[in-house]
Amino acid sequence: MTLDFLREFDFFVGVPDSQLKELCSFLMDRYGLDPAHHIIAANEGNAAALAAGYHLATGKIPAVYLQNSGLGNIVNPVASLLHEKVYGIPCLFIVGWRGEPGVHDEPQHIFQGEITLPLLDTLDIPYFVIDKTTAQEQVAEKLAEYRIWFAQGKQAAFVVRKGALEYSGRTVYRNAHPMSRESAIGQILAAAGDDPVVSTTGKTSREVFEYRAARDQGHGRDFLTVGSMGHSSSIALGLALQKPDRRVWCLDGDGAALMHLGAMAVIGANRPANLIHIVLNNEAHESVGGMPTVADRVDLCAVARACGYPCALSVDSPESLERALAKAVAAGQLTFLEVKCALGARSDLGRPTTTPQENKAAFMAHWGLYTK
Repeated sequence: MTLDFLREFDFFVGVPDSQLKELCSFLMDRYGLDPAHHIIAANEGNAAALAAGYHLATGKIPAVYLQNSGLGNIVNPVASLLHEKVYGIPCLFIVGWRGEPGVHDEPQHIFQGEITLPLLDTLDIPYFVIDKTTAQEQVAEKLAEYRIWFAQGKQAAFVVRKGALEYSGRTVYRNAHPMSRESAIGQILAAAGDDPVVSTTGKTSREVFEYRAARDQGHGRDFLTVGSMGHSSSIALGLALQKPDRRVWCLDGDGAALMHLGAMAVIGANRPANLIHIVLNNEAHESVGGMPTVADRVDLCAVARACGYPCALSVDSPESLERALAKAVAAGQLTFLEVKCALGARSDLGRPTTTPQENKAAFMAHWGLYTK
């Protein structure tokens, strides 16, 4: 189905999703990053609040796009801000349905996929599911119904199945950084040696898994945060605080770090000397298509220092990364390291072949972190 039904909306805000690549390309071609019409938010709750501000300023209906994994982030602003029992701010949500029951997907999407429609019901958000067979007339009829609800200060949603949307345009995303993320990860893991590593969701964890597999090292050294975007640094903090005799490495992403930036303030306030927090910054949401983050306009090292990290470094080459890693290991204090990387990954990049439960068990057993 084409995206013509969205042309009556002129403000879109959200977090990119691979299920919504066609929508994201459409928005980038139509608006780019013109903040009057299109903003890529830090997280989905942020997007819902931005949508509220737009409506307050214009009286018009905003559209918020997100993967269904982000529904948890909108619960608070929907229930305590947008809902008709509070301010009654109308909004159209466009939700990519990962982990739909009966459709194969990665393990982090399975439960979220099962509860997507019930969660929308709980939030009092009526929805219409769009798939490959949906006709434009059906969507137009549903939008006409939604307009009545919007006028009453209600929200509504389109839930988008895989492959449902059509758009011929394809935006190509790139940056100017020459160092690949995978090569940087190789350097980092070599420097980490036998230290425990917590890696963020998406291609970062996939590349960590393949690095270990290629060297027959096993996977007990690494906790692969395959879901829960933005929380790997907090997981690493919890680990580091409880095991102060072990150096802990966190491999974060720029989109993930920005999604829950407050975690850095908590890390800096606790200042664990055994934590090295690395942000692999390619200025993009690469794992879901490559749409940009705002990390090219944020001084992440300055943010880290302001949050209380005693050491913050930024690198953009294998040579500067090698020096920074040696400094981080020798420093013996909380360290933040921004590694500027190119966009792109191997076309044959695989996925972890172990389950999340197996990863958890192997990680805890390898480090002796828990004994029943």
